[in-house]
Amino acid sequence: MTDTTALDATIASAPTKPTTKPARPFFSSGPCAKPPGWDAAKLATDSLGRSHRSKIGKARLQDAIDLIRKILKVPDTHRIGIVPASDTGAYEMAMWTMLGARPVTTLAWESFGEGWVTDAVKQLKLDPTVLRADYGHLPDLGAVDWSNDVLFTWNGTTSGVRVPNGDWIADDREGLSFNDATSAVFAYDMPWDKLDVTTFSWQKVLGGEGAHGVIILGPRAVERLETYTPAWPLPKIFRIVSKGTLAEGVFKGETINTPSMLAVEDVIFALEWADGLGGLDGLIARSAANAAALDTIVAGRDWLGHLAADPASRSKTSVCLTVAGSDEAFIKKMAGALEKEGAAYDVAGYRDAPPGLRIWCGATVDAADIEALGPWLDWAYATAKASN
Repeated sequence: MTDTTALDATIASAPTKPTTKPARPFFSSGPCAKPPGWDAAKLATDSLGRSHRSKIGKARLQDAIDLIRKILKVPDTHRIGIVPASDTGAYEMAMWTMLGARPVTTLAWESFGEGWVTDAVKQLKLDPTVLRADYGHLPDLGAVDWSNDVLFTWNGTTSGVRVPNGDWIADDREGLSFNDATSAVFAYDMPWDKLDVTTFSWQKVLGGEGAHGVIILGPRAVERLETYTPAWPLPKIFRIVSKGTLAEGVFKGETINTPSMLAVEDVIFALEWADGLGGLDGLIARSAANAAALDTIVAGRDWLGHLAADPASRSKTSVCLTVAGSDEAFIKKMAGALEKEGAAYDVAGYRDAPPGLRIWCGATVDAADIEALGPWLDWAYATAKASN
């Protein structure tokens, strides 16, 4: 019997299915759901088929930068650039161009933070101080030595654990703060005076297309770039300094390599949608409402729980859930049944995380769809149990 046939048989013998499905069953934690009302036909197309170096190409890239600044309330002291290779490329650019000037501390409580540890240790060979915590918890933020450069993720996408705020970042820090904010920006208010380097990809909270990263540099990061030269060679896509001076064009729509103008138009649509909600405040409110709706579902079921132990550091975007008595195979059955029914897509937890579910609650999801998901989780749970 094939896996598909077995799943069909299991579903057929499962409890009665709910009658109402989420209208948009897109709960992936990246790429995330498109904004409500999105349609490819609504995208501006004048820049398509044109050079990104053309007047219209550079103008549209600058439009995206300007909208990011407006919605995130980024001060004029900080530069915003669109760079290659998603958040990974943006964060690697920051690490490879700025680290090595002073000691380094890395924080890791899930897989992406652990990836930056690996790069700092094995690739850059910096011998950093590593502060770790298990999935579901934060390391001791009070133990961070701010005479060091400090690398951290604001929101641990694969654990559902975030830093509660920026209070732990020292105002008189000697080192730079390196903030991987890819599933945090557009969902939390960033304390820009405490953030020297911030990176993200717009495929997360905005629901944009992948492959492009954004890097935001504060004055102290720019100073580091212009006064420090790392000991290792830099690939072309990391070079944002020329003859000891910041390449200002990168922060005015002159990208290092060729971007997808279709992806740029797509994110402009999302940014304009966000602007229409009232900007950051509207986005935060939608995400909070989604997380609250999911909290209600979890509270009503003794077999569901939050992987994040402390509500103060629990993500409101990538919400990770525990399922009583589950293992990886059980979660696959639940996720597979939900996908087959078109009730929820991509809700299995990250492969390196403890077995469980992960429900995206960012602003592009509608609270009504989160609410409609609850009965379907009951059904999928019963379905998976029936198959054991």
